[in-house]
Amino acid sequence: MKTSATPSATARARLGLIVSMTVFGTIGLFVRRIEITSAELALCRAGLAAVFLLLSFLVTRRRLCLSEIKKSLWLLLASGAAMGINWMLLFEAYQYTTISLATLSYYLAPVIVTALCPLLFHEKMTRAQVLCFLMSTLGVALIIGSGSVHGGASDVRGICFGVSAAVFYAAVILLNKYITGVPALERTFVQFLAAILVLAPYVALTSGFHPEVLSATGWVNLLIVGFVHTGVTYCMYFSAIRTLPGQESSLLSYLDPIVSVLISVLLLGEPLAPIQIAGMVLFLGFAIANEFTHKNAETT
Repeated sequence: MKTSATPSATARARLGLIVSMTVFGTIGLFVRRIEITSAELALCRAGLAAVFLLLSFLVTRRRLCLSEIKKSLWLLLASGAAMGINWMLLFEAYQYTTISLATLSYYLAPVIVTALCPLLFHEKMTRAQVLCFLMSTLGVALIIGSGSVHGGASDVRGICFGVSAAVFYAAVILLNKYITGVPALERTFVQFLAAILVLAPYVALTSGFHPEVLSATGWVNLLIVGFVHTGVTYCMYFSAIRTLPGQESSLLSYLDPIVSVLISVLLLGEPLAPIQIAGMVLFLGFAIANEFTHKNAETT
């Protein structure tokens, strides 16, 4: 049980989740420095991460739960395919708009999941949760809408890619709700393989494979995205959420978009209009408030 962990184990898990979400928030900075197409990058990310997890399984002599994987194979394949497409669309969003707008558009995914869960899983929403949902949705609308008004055609296209990525990310979350009995790392490993199966023929039939265009900087950043942002950080993330309470894990996950926005504005000097800042505050504030109302609803 998560609540039976010792204080030192909980502290390590909390630190691990903070580090992993902070690392996730920096991915846009590295993606911008990789010269291959978004589809190639998503394929390489899945491939490198799958290799990392396979090596970790071999080193730790961890056996795959093949019987459980077989029971949920089609769900794993579908969610893995959605994961690969989600990455490709997000990376494309980074190419057309600011990292902050791409990331915040991408975080429409939790809003989509919140809207669909009552329909798919018959989960009831309290009045407070409905209010938080509506206000966080308004925040996302301000971010996306103002990006379309204040930015040019490139911003609009980037935001569209970000929203499209959010749809597939929401699909990954919802499909994972149906997968039971498969440990998190084994589940992720199979999903990486499924992403490779989907992305490899797509890349072959469209842009093709062009590793020769990568500079030394591009190779370094690609390896960092594949091994660090995906392989190492996914392991750290899943290890942490096994120990921490669900509410704390959800709240700390919002470090990802916050770090992305800070990098975009402070490090890269990308513009953020006042109405976008207002939308960001609305979205993050009410999204975090929703976690508290969800926890209170469970305990009453």
